[in-house]
Formats: sequence, structure tokens, C-alpha cells
Amino acid sequence: MRPTTIVIRAASLTPTILGCVKEAMQNAISLSAVVEALEIASDDMSSYVNKKTGEVVMLGHEEMGFAEEDADGDMPDWQRELVAKAKEVLRSADWLALPDKFEIHEWEIMDRFGQSLAGAAERREIGDAIRGNGAFRMFKSTIRRLGIEDAWFAFKQRTLEEMARDWLNEHGLPIEEAPPDMQVK
Repeated sequence: MRPTTIVIRAASLTPTILGCVKEAMQNAISLSAVVEALEIASDDMSSYVNKKTGEVVMLGHEEMGFAEEDADGDMPDWQRELVAKAKEVLRSADWLALPDKFEIHEWEIMDRFGQSLAGAAERREIGDAIRGNGAFRMFKSTIRRLGIEDAWFAFKQRTLEEMARDWLNEHGLPIEEAPPDMQVK
């Protein structure tokens, strides 16, 4: 489904409505920034979206811990900046936590990718690779051997974009789409 574009002539709007339209346009959340945050989700990192400004931040759990403790100890400037941002995230209701690694379920994405393949032999090989110990390593090895790495990365990108779009819509946040030449087909 393609997004609908509505053209509104600024001259026909009251200053209050015009201000609201401009604010909503300025504060749209970058879909690509949310996808990037979902892609790097890990045990050590959490990502947040500011629903008013549209800012997306990724913060390490160490910095979040320092922020919770209100620690201002001896740390490098770059870490001090991250701790300050973490304090802002913790103290403001404007920040929403993005889905974490466990909500993303990369194993399920790999399974759906395998099931989406046209060839029965490929579907079976992917299914076998993701069962048992070392599933992620075996999956990567199998897609390399089968020469379908590009198809996997495109599938994963589309899945994360869909997840990001659903999450943003669920929270009623405006989405800033990537330019058409930057979108994965």
C-alpha cells in the first residue's frame, strides 16, 4: 500500500493549524534511524525515540546504569555526553524504548526467510541450519554457501522496516520515509 500525499496550501490554513502541520512535519521519526537501531539491538544496548523531537538514540547499558546512579565520576567526555543523554531519557516521558533484541526475534526472521525460498532444497537446508546449537553461525554459513546472502539481507531489511513502521504507527508517531532511491525493494 502506497502512502497518500495530501497537498495543503499554506495560505488556506490559520496560523495555529499551519504551526501544527509544520511541527508534525519537523518531528517525523526517521524510519531508517529506527531500522538501524533495531538492527543493532543487543544485550548491551537499548534504543529510544523522542516522540516530540523525532530523535533516535542508542545507549549502552553501562551509561544507563551511570545515569540511574546519577554518577558523574571520572569518565571521558564522550561517555559523559552519553550519560547526560541517558539521564534525559530516564527523566522525560517524551522518550519511548524501541523493541529490544528479544522482541525482534532474529531467529524467527531467519526461519521466515527460509520458508520464503522458492526451492525445497534451500528451504530444507535453511531449516536444518537454524535448528540446534550454533544456529546463527550455521545460518550464516549456509546462506553464504547457497549464494543467497543478498536475498537474506534484503529480506531482513524489509522485515525490520515493517517492524519499525508497525511500532511507529502503534505509538501514533509520524514517519519520515527514506527517499525512494534509498529504499530496499
